[in-house]
Amino acid sequence: MNYSKYRILIVDDEDDILEFLSYNIKKEGFKVETAKDGSSALEILESFKPHLILLDVMLPNMDGIETCEAIRMIPEHANVLIAFLTARGEDYSQIAGFEAGGDDYITKPIKPKLLISRIKALLKRYKNQDISSDLNISEFDKNSDIRIDYERYLVIVKGEELFLPKKEFELLNLLISKPNKVFTRDEIFHKVWGDNIIVGDRTIDVHIRKLREKIGSEYIKTTKGVGYKFIR
Repeated sequence: MNYSKYRILIVDDEDDILEFLSYNIKKEGFKVETAKDGSSALEILESFKPHLILLDVMLPNMDGIETCEAIRMIPEHANVLIAFLTARGEDYSQIAGFEAGGDDYITKPIKPKLLISRIKALLKRYKNQDISSDLNISEFDKNSDIRIDYERYLVIVKGEELFLPKKEFELLNLLISKPNKVFTRDEIFHKVWGDNIIVGDRTIDVHIRKLREKIGSEYIKTTKGVGYKFIR
């Protein structure tokens, strides 16, 4: 497969790590740019338009979590994939990353072959990222307090426009596609994150909580031990 069409931005404040990652990723044919802090990453973002950002958590001035949050506030970059790179393996750090809108969490150090494998698995989402393509939600969409505007990547709640991070948008899209159906956790992982992505056990819970905070807790119900459903 030709990977030259994919652009990857690496953000890390350590020169040796930038050199190591850049060298191994370029070997696979990817286009690569690097940045040493969050502010520089935001500047490069506009001109480089990456498909994937490898983002270190521990950055000077603006850390990786803050940088991710800033990126997710830019509608033009709603679809960019963000994978955190960090030596910190604590659970709270992973939760913070996913809450900020991260798509994956890669712990350093990582072997080059494994890193490339994770990158390729993430980029597969660009082949099948429009979950709505195989879901019939148009009738429900027109008659609900919550509507989805796919062209502008917006959710409209009782007339108020709401921009959601990519994974929250896809999760809501899935649940809303079949009102009152209980989606199991395995179904949600498969549809939203994909089978090749490794994420923490609490990832779905974090995203559900964020959705409830934004659209209202009355719309998404928990079926204990099974999964979640959207109440029409």
